[in-house]
Amino acid sequence: MNALLRLQFELGDIVSVDPLDLAANRTDKSGWVADGMPLAIVRATTVDQVQAALRIATEFRVTVVTRGAGTGLSGGACGTDGSIVLSVAGLTRILEINPDDELAVVEAGVLNQDLNDALARQNLWFAPDPASKAISTVGGNIATNAGGLLCAKYGVTREAVLGLTVVLADGSLLRTGHRTVKGVTGYDLTALLTGSEGTLGVIVEATVRVRALTEGTIATIGAVFNTVRAAAAASAAITAARIRPAVMELIDPVALGHVATYLGPEGSAGLPLGRGAFLLVQTDGPAALAEADAALIVLREAGGEATLSTDAASGDRLLAIRRAMHPALEQLGQVLIEDVSVPRSRMAEMFDAIAAISARTGISIPTVAHAGDGNLHPNFVITRRPGAAADAEVPDEIWAAADEMFQAALKLGGTLTGEHGVGVLKRRWLRDEIGDTSLALQRRLKAVFDPLGLLNPGTMFDD
Repeated sequence: MNALLRLQFELGDIVSVDPLDLAANRTDKSGWVADGMPLAIVRATTVDQVQAALRIATEFRVTVVTRGAGTGLSGGACGTDGSIVLSVAGLTRILEINPDDELAVVEAGVLNQDLNDALARQNLWFAPDPASKAISTVGGNIATNAGGLLCAKYGVTREAVLGLTVVLADGSLLRTGHRTVKGVTGYDLTALLTGSEGTLGVIVEATVRVRALTEGTIATIGAVFNTVRAAAAASAAITAARIRPAVMELIDPVALGHVATYLGPEGSAGLPLGRGAFLLVQTDGPAALAEADAALIVLREAGGEATLSTDAASGDRLLAIRRAMHPALEQLGQVLIEDVSVPRSRMAEMFDAIAAISARTGISIPTVAHAGDGNLHPNFVITRRPGAAADAEVPDEIWAAADEMFQAALKLGGTLTGEHGVGVLKRRWLRDEIGDTSLALQRRLKAVFDPLGLLNPGTMFDD
């Protein structure tokens, strides 16, 4: 009996070999398409099924690619040739919400937004807020240590994870972490597994920290600057002034022009579009108005044309500018959404570097930034010639421009990825950032968890 027959015998209808299904699981939101065709898709709905799939994979030495909602942006959950794609999107139970201890226990396939909807009924919320939160899973958020608009004030996913239940490559079950506020017993395997991109084990359950809903006014500032450098300097000045907005987003003039076109005259009426770079600042909590007034002074002193609103509808319209960024670019072609971070004080220099690369190469690089934490998302729009395959590789000249951009971020004391992960797309630059010693150690760590190298091979590390 081979691996496929064993899967079908033990797991029945949750195993799919439909060609269209297999093909759909070769890609994710990054646009990356894995070579070849997966062996099968296993759509687990219980932890026992995940364990069975991994035991079979180990017995027959078949690689396993763990997949949630497929919203990743680094190519790290794409079904490779001959692999078992193990979907945990069907593990959708919210097992516990504990208001007294401010925690929740959820299965990996629970959508971020569904968790927050359930928490809101008890005046609680889960702080990690990736842009894909309406469609991305908590397990996926944890596997990539996802970020979002609120990270600067409320932290990334790792800071909200108390404990994990993980199925290891041989099918055994590992429980890490704790339900207490403090806990330092042994090595922190929870932190190690958070952001490990499916290379060490399959996350099936998580105990996460939740918060009381933030009370008070929400104040929103929209500010326009003549240049993106001025806007970046202004955002750094807000941080230097010890003001901590819940949201601080920056859109460069190139990206802002695409948003204006996408929204059209009616949709963009009254919005500050097409007049330079746009900086959105939003404060919340009891001190929101005082913080917004202080931020307004900083922005105007930095040369910004800034207006403050406490009206929810007006605030939502300003936020809509940021939300429209990627839909606007997707109208132009396939979008390669990149992700670098630099110290907040050096964002203006990073924007200068991106502009210089764009000017030298002739490649447009519309950029948006989570300015509150120095995380920039430069975008490359790939337009295909008529008749070209949609899954054609990213052109070499774009990767060359991206290489320059990554090196610039590292020279500024930054990192290759703030929230998307290494996946497949950035593994060739991993050594540049972490060095030989760390790379060798990380490979050895993977071998401890996954001695046969079956879990997400090619993700993070070259095969």
